[in-house]
Amino acid sequence: MSDSQRWLSKRDFMRVAVAIGGTSALSACLERTETPDLPRGTDDPSSLPPRQHAWNQFLERDDHGNVKQPRHHVLLYVDYTGDTPTESERETVEAAFTSLERAYQRGFQGLLFTVGYSPYYFERAFDSGPGGVDLPTPEALAPFEDPTPDDPDAVVHLASDYAQVVLAAEEALKGNRGTVNEVEVTGFGEVFEVRDRRTGFIGDGLPAENQDVQGIPDDEPVPEDAPLFMGFKSGFEKNQAPEERVTIQDGPFADGTTQHISRIRLHLDQWYDQDSRSQRVGKMFCPAHAEQDAVEGPGDNLGNDSQLGSCPAHTEEDARTSGMVGHAQKVARAEDGERPVILRRDFDTTDGDAAGVHFVSLQQSIADFAATRQAMNGTDVAENSAVGTRTNNGILQYLTVKRRGNYLIPPRQYRSLPAPNPA
Repeated sequence: MSDSQRWLSKRDFMRVAVAIGGTSALSACLERTETPDLPRGTDDPSSLPPRQHAWNQFLERDDHGNVKQPRHHVLLYVDYTGDTPTESERETVEAAFTSLERAYQRGFQGLLFTVGYSPYYFERAFDSGPGGVDLPTPEALAPFEDPTPDDPDAVVHLASDYAQVVLAAEEALKGNRGTVNEVEVTGFGEVFEVRDRRTGFIGDGLPAENQDVQGIPDDEPVPEDAPLFMGFKSGFEKNQAPEERVTIQDGPFADGTTQHISRIRLHLDQWYDQDSRSQRVGKMFCPAHAEQDAVEGPGDNLGNDSQLGSCPAHTEEDARTSGMVGHAQKVARAEDGERPVILRRDFDTTDGDAAGVHFVSLQQSIADFAATRQAMNGTDVAENSAVGTRTNNGILQYLTVKRRGNYLIPPRQYRSLPAPNPA
């Protein structure tokens, strides 16, 4: 076996370990892989950013300045077990989060995490919504979808380049580990009860190594250098909202943000078996990119921008002349000035032994996400051209939204069981 094959096998094992979870998976992960010498965090919480979602300054960037998301992710869905939060319960939860910040340095080689609270939490615990924030219950955002609403009280998003870090952090929060990275940690105790966990990954080679699942053809068509199952990169710097743009500017939760999480099932048989490379480029970006052969491989040659300047702003024109319209081309219509209004932190998944995406987005208001999704739907394009409601309408025909959830990510000082007006 070559060195590269050993490395790929190791990467596959780490993904499987994260997907399985639990103390046994963590133990196996630690036994099989050499634990890196990871820097510890801080004993001074005031040295950390007030925004939970302030990740970008702690993440690696590629040669073009694009932020590279951590490779391994866990979404831990939890329910508050009490009626109305007490100060003692808040102290327990805050101690758990603070202990993780002492154990791991903030960053992709350590740990990044956020905790967000659903509208159901505020309604159940306080009979009120969060002050100054429109946080609607999740609903279908397209006429052709019927997602199940996610209604946990909260969701914790754990992310790191190291599988053993997200696993150890999860086990610490659940109270199954007393020491992490040689630092004493505490868990949620009985304050939170875990309802569900979802996992995933992003990064060159990981999708190809983990494509033996439902929704992807058996001949392993996912390119080796692709960071996502569909073969193209995303998250170009100029096609992402800056963290400042998605931050709540005033009110009780200033320095917080809202989070939307969709669980999406991928259907890539036609994408790889029937569609040509040119068709995939046209549907993902725009027909002009396909005609000009503008995208090399996963799209690294595009730099820090998906280069939509050559794509007609009027998508209906492309729909009539090319018989298709591009996904990126449609979504760009939701931009505020020259920048998008949402910040994507999505990643692929093989949860349930099926190819999928956990689409995680941050925005000032859930309305910003809804507007972006409306642009992606391309309903107006379908009504005024031969493009179908989903067929040849970007990448809609390859996606099924299974679940949707909306959350408020408070600033760090109010991240532990916040009241509607926590100050």
